[in-house]
Amino acid sequence: MARNKRAAANVLMFAIAAGIGGAILGCAPVEREPESQAPPEPKAAQEQTGQSNQAGEQPDEAPEDIDAAGQYSPVKARARDFYAPNTEDLGPNEMRLIACGTGMPTARPKQAASCWLLELGNGDKFIFDIGTGSAERIAALQIPYNYLDKVFLSHLHTDHFGDLDALFVGGALAGRQKPLRVWGPSAETPERGTKYALDHLRKALTWDLDGRQGLTDPRGYHLDVTEFDYMGMNEVIYQENGVTIRSFPAIHSLDGPVSFVVEWNGFKFVFGGDTYPNKWYAEYAKGADVAIHECMIAVPDMIDKFKFTPQSALAVGTQIHTAPEAFGKVMSIIKPRMAVAYHFFKDFDTTASINDRIRTTYDGPLSLSIDYMVWNITKDEIRVRMAIVDEDVWPPPATEKPQAPDPTQRIPYSDEISGGRLDMKKVLQPTYDEINKQYGIHEKQE
Repeated sequence: MARNKRAAANVLMFAIAAGIGGAILGCAPVEREPESQAPPEPKAAQEQTGQSNQAGEQPDEAPEDIDAAGQYSPVKARARDFYAPNTEDLGPNEMRLIACGTGMPTARPKQAASCWLLELGNGDKFIFDIGTGSAERIAALQIPYNYLDKVFLSHLHTDHFGDLDALFVGGALAGRQKPLRVWGPSAETPERGTKYALDHLRKALTWDLDGRQGLTDPRGYHLDVTEFDYMGMNEVIYQENGVTIRSFPAIHSLDGPVSFVVEWNGFKFVFGGDTYPNKWYAEYAKGADVAIHECMIAVPDMIDKFKFTPQSALAVGTQIHTAPEAFGKVMSIIKPRMAVAYHFFKDFDTTASINDRIRTTYDGPLSLSIDYMVWNITKDEIRVRMAIVDEDVWPPPATEKPQAPDPTQRIPYSDEISGGRLDMKKVLQPTYDEINKQYGIHEKQE
């Protein structure tokens, strides 16, 4: 009963969110047909009367919920305006962008920190930032982890790379059979750069990784780090399979942060990371199909919600980050096909203020993003929807056969710890017999 109530509540909340989202995105509300109006005439009836949509044209194909007899069917599927992960192919000239984290440094159930998954019609997938809480969102998309092996970090705040360890270790455990490749910027000093940070992350995980030796496929437990010059001006940092990724400097907190441009098949995607409005973004983001730029909550809400002092709210909300009015000004300069704002808590009592302030300086296409928002980008249109995900998701099957572990690589317990084990051989032997027989192996208990 509790589960049913929760499911009903989730459906209600999604319906409310969809309605609010439509208003925020500038979508007109859907007008309901009067109840007295008859349903559209089935195709079979049109053929009998010789009717068609336009003179001289053949009747349209029957809607999906029309059965073979030309009648509306109560059992056939109808189109729904949401994205169900792992159910839609990408066209060869299509990109799909999924927001896996849109919030603030303090992650919350509704919003993880910065993370964006870009999928291309050639099969490539790229993760831009992997902030706190976002690995859970990535898992919900049910994509084999072998395809999720490329991560680009805009900078080294935890709300932009805080879940890298979860993707690194958890992804290897769940089927990534190759190193995790990570690109990130240098900084003014070596110890502030990506290589230093990830070398020490690997050291911090020594106990974790050593404890997995000889137990699972070992191929995914490696980091392949590429550090590039944070001062590179629209510099190519990645070029494979027809995809070019460039970086240019961002202005945020210290020297080091960057923004990214992805160019593929005539498309252009820009991810700003965190940055104060700057001349490089204004130049290199022009002509983007989708341009993501940070946008903080309004300064009054920072004082009210975060309890910042007025001085701190002004400094953080307008100088370290980008205020809504400034976000709008940037977008009015670059004029993307779709402007995407993120890095704020999107609530019923904060969203309107952000939207209103943006609209004082920008009147173009706009998405105020939230986790699980999805953009399908083609040359003809940009479709914006929400994904509906399964909270009980398991990792999808690996794309390759797992490699059996080498038990000789296991690091043994000390004699003192090993001596504390209770004798469970009789209890566990039936499980060994069952698995050995089913899979034709000959494993023995320790």
